[in-house]
Amino acid sequence: MSNFLHFIVTLVVILSCSLLNPSLTAQAATMVTEPCRSVYEQRLIHSPDGIGKYYMGREIAQVMGYTGAGWLERPSREGEEQPSQVVSLLNLKPNDVVADIGAGTGYLSFRIAPLLTTGKVLAVDVQPEMLEIIELFKKEKNITNVEPVLATFTDPNLPSESIDLALMVDAYHELEYPQEVMQGIVKALKPGGRVVLVEYRGENPFIMIKGLHKMTQKQVRKEMQAVGLVWRETKNLLPQQHLMVFEKSDSSNLLTK
Repeated sequence: MSNFLHFIVTLVVILSCSLLNPSLTAQAATMVTEPCRSVYEQRLIHSPDGIGKYYMGREIAQVMGYTGAGWLERPSREGEEQPSQVVSLLNLKPNDVVADIGAGTGYLSFRIAPLLTTGKVLAVDVQPEMLEIIELFKKEKNITNVEPVLATFTDPNLPSESIDLALMVDAYHELEYPQEVMQGIVKALKPGGRVVLVEYRGENPFIMIKGLHKMTQKQVRKEMQAVGLVWRETKNLLPQQHLMVFEKSDSSNLLTK
């Protein structure tokens, strides 16, 4: 009886794998103890602030759409988040190429651009409407070294080894495909390039931001390690956010090939 049950279980695993991905059929037949795997998990019961999709134990937050652009440009933002301090902590060089991932209205992009006298900012976003706002601000501010880049949900659309720094401010927790996007970013980094994540501190329950829009340093480090990035330091000089610095290592190249 037990042999019969084992056969049934094996058959179910092989059939389910072949339906999800036919190329996995042979692998499922030889590794019947390993179910079909994904780095993501979908749950029907979840937070109303999330999309029901989980990555490494964390539910991914809902994206703030372009209709919320005014929130990004609010006058109180300097006092609440100190973006000028964020820019000063990046230790930029004049010839750096910086990718502002999830750039939104370009709030950070236009504060970074004047420091890059021979470099540029790639303002990356998946919403064409946000990129239109950036183009409008480019003309108003007469800043020419900010280049809008339309990304997809799985690809930042950046050339290999083309950037010195990828910056994400309150954006990473909303990525629908965080592993794929980060692999694309790592591939786009030059050797020794850096990733800087700014996220509201998930460890602090008194920070009045919805839970899914905050992240703990432990969780961020775990997710960055999964794509081969090496943690270098965390700067807690901002009122409510971590500023976490990671670096591309040799192992990162292997993980993105």
